[in-house]
Amino acid sequence: MMAARLPDAVLFDLDGTLLDSAPDMLVAANAMRARRGTGPMLLAELRPHVSKGARAMISAAFPGIDEATREAWVPEFLESYQAELGRHCSAFDGIERLLSTLEAAGRPWGIVTNKPEFLAIPLLPMLGWQERCAVLVGGDTLPVRKPDPAPLLHAAGVLGIEPRRIAYVGDDERDIVAARAAGMPSVVALWGYRLGEDDPFSWRGDVMVEDPADLCEASAWPVA
Repeated sequence: MMAARLPDAVLFDLDGTLLDSAPDMLVAANAMRARRGTGPMLLAELRPHVSKGARAMISAAFPGIDEATREAWVPEFLESYQAELGRHCSAFDGIERLLSTLEAAGRPWGIVTNKPEFLAIPLLPMLGWQERCAVLVGGDTLPVRKPDPAPLLHAAGVLGIEPRRIAYVGDDERDIVAARAAGMPSVVALWGYRLGEDDPFSWRGDVMVEDPADLCEASAWPVA
């Protein structure tokens, strides 16, 4: 039997996995609502939609709008969010301990997110991660983004480590689909953002983890 060991490297999704960014997103959404004479929505109303991206959050903030209107409002939402970037968010409890554990073991870690680079990169110094994150792939780094496996494979190439020796951690089905297609062991982050109808068991991740700190133990990781 193979002994439990940490992966050679770990890649993470950002929003809902490493970062509790919903509070920043809420201020952005409520700024848009205020400009249209609508009262504020609650964090609990927006939070489940954050990992689905800007369009999903706009739809949550403005139920019933048509697709063309939603698309037209995406730049405004991103601009509103950029103004609040890093002001209200924080790493999830247990994340700093996990990152320190990986670093102490000599395991590089990085980020593969669908968030555009202009929003993802500035967060690193705000969180004290700019010297620690070995690679960051944004949603617009390549012509495609998750669930396409290309961003994960690109990150593996930058790290110089075989995909099968890298674990990918994410809180959305697209994360797990991308990891499987890239040949990476996957970890479903159950502490992240999910809609009520989402069934993480159906995503077929290799392991499901309730708390980031659990991943400080080698036995919690999937075996390559």
